[in-house]
Amino acid sequence: MINWILQQLNSLPSVGVYLLVAFLVFGEAALFIGFVIPGETSVIVGGVIASQGRVNIVGLCVAVVLSAIVGDSVGYAIGKRYGQQILELKILRRRRAALDRALEGLRKRGPTYVIAGRFTAFLRAVMPGLAGISKMHYRRFLIANAIGGILWGAGFALIGFLAGHALHRIEKAANWVGVVLLILFGTVLTLSHVRSKRREEREEIVWEAKHPD
Repeated sequence: MINWILQQLNSLPSVGVYLLVAFLVFGEAALFIGFVIPGETSVIVGGVIASQGRVNIVGLCVAVVLSAIVGDSVGYAIGKRYGQQILELKILRRRRAALDRALEGLRKRGPTYVIAGRFTAFLRAVMPGLAGISKMHYRRFLIANAIGGILWGAGFALIGFLAGHALHRIEKAANWVGVVLLILFGTVLTLSHVRSKRREEREEIVWEAKHPD
C-alpha cells in the first residue's frame, strides 16, 4: 500500500501531491475510504516527498490539517443526517462490537474520545459519523476535531519528513542498515494489524452471541 501511494505521488507534479494527499485525508471519514486507504499512510508518504524538496512541508501540514477538519465535519453531518442507515452498511455491520464500544466512549468521554480516536485507523474513519449519530453538539465536536486534526496531521507529516531525511542519511552510510530498519518497521506494522484484526474478530463473536437475529 505504501509503495503504491508513493508511486502515485511521485508521478504527480507538486500541486498534484498536495491535492491527492488532501483528498485521501478528506475522504477518510467523509467518504469512508479510510477502510481501504488509511489517511495517515498518505500523510507520511507526503512527508517523505517533502523531505526530497518536491513540496513544502509547511504547506503540506496546512493542507492535511484543513482536509482532516473539513472531511470530519462532513462525516459528522452525514452521521447526524442518516444515523442508523450508516450503521447498517455491510462494511460496518461486521464491526458492531467496535462501533458500540466507540459510541459508549463518546457518551462517557465526549471530545476527549474524538481527539484520541484520531490516532486509530478504524476510529478515525467512523468517529465523525458516530459523533453525529450520538448527537454530540457540533461546536464541541469541531473544537475536538480541530485539536485532533492539528496534532495528527502535522505530527504524521513531520514523521514522514524526518524519516525521509533519516533514510537518506542511512542509505549513504550503510544501505543494509536501511533495509533492516524497513524490515523491522514492516514486521511491527504487520503484527500490530494481525493482533488488531484478531481482537476485532473475538469482539464480533461475543457481540453476535449477545445479539442473535
